[in-house]
Amino acid sequence: MESVILVDEHDKMLGTMEKMAVHRLGKLHRAFSVFIFNGAGELLLQQRAFEKYHSAGKWSNACCSHPRPGEFNVEAASRRLKEEMGIACELVPGFSFVYKAVFGELTEYEFDHVLFGTTEQIPVPDPLEVAAWQYVSPDVLKKELEQEPDKFTAWFKICFDRVMQYHYQQQENDQNHS
Repeated sequence: MESVILVDEHDKMLGTMEKMAVHRLGKLHRAFSVFIFNGAGELLLQQRAFEKYHSAGKWSNACCSHPRPGEFNVEAASRRLKEEMGIACELVPGFSFVYKAVFGELTEYEFDHVLFGTTEQIPVPDPLEVAAWQYVSPDVLKKELEQEPDKFTAWFKICFDRVMQYHYQQQENDQNHS
């Protein structure tokens, strides 16, 4: 049984609990979402495996999960990115946000840490986690989110604009320092 880290609204650890129990009870817990860009500025998306217990078959960011008790967010995110997408690259913490979404009898109530990476590696996904993947330009993706929002996971829709804003600010900062 996998445990997740229960937190308060400031991300202070309160304890641990079995993952499915947390989702059934709707308890706030620590999570992370990884956003990977390629050199062309396209965002890596994965289509969640159709066997997933929620949001099956929906498109989302490169990977998301929960750090294990005692595990730092960056190391947990690197581990899951390798396990889900077969990619290893440097990940940099960006920002965090809290969201709550109900999926039938389950509730995702997460203090979500967003991490960013850039790579040219070709994903080799785990088919138990990922049905498909693609790189998409932010402009095309923004239109798809507006026209077909049900194709995407709840958390992806919630944070997409902020992810893009953060990404563009980082690119601007990098250009100003070079």
